Amino acid sequence: MFVVNVEAAIYDDNHWLFIKRSEQEEHAARQLAFVGGRVEAGARANDVLEQTLHREVMEEIGVQVKNLQYVNSTLFFADNGTPVVDIVYVCELASGIPYEKSNKEVKAVLWLSTSDLLDTAKAPEFLKKNVRQADSIRKQVG
Repeated sequence: MFVVNVEAAIYDDNHWLFIKRSEQEEHAARQLAFVGGRVEAGARANDVLEQTLHREVMEEIGVQVKNLQYVNSTLFFADNGTPVVDIVYVCELASGIPYEKSNKEVKAVLWLSTSDLLDTAKAPEFLKKNVRQADSIRKQVG
């Protein structure tokens, strides 16, 4: 069995939105990350990945996103050994002001430019790779 996870690479005004995951998270606690989460068991909908992304963004940071574009998919293993299929979408902020709506999941909300994220030692390498790819897709789409 594996988990299907989606992540939102939210871009607005030359910056990317990241969260610092809370200490209570069972995977990657206290790390910088995109907003996201898993497809819930029993989810039955067309566009289940996109619907999951919209739900997670609203639950975690209280905003809506638009113009979702596929970036990549990867397989990794969570801290507890569970295999995770992770799908990243680049998207734009549609409405709302992001904040730490779910303090069980989100310790802080940060806006960083591509170069600032790539220059920070606190960002995991996979996140840097995802930002590079999301930035490339964003520029192609216009």
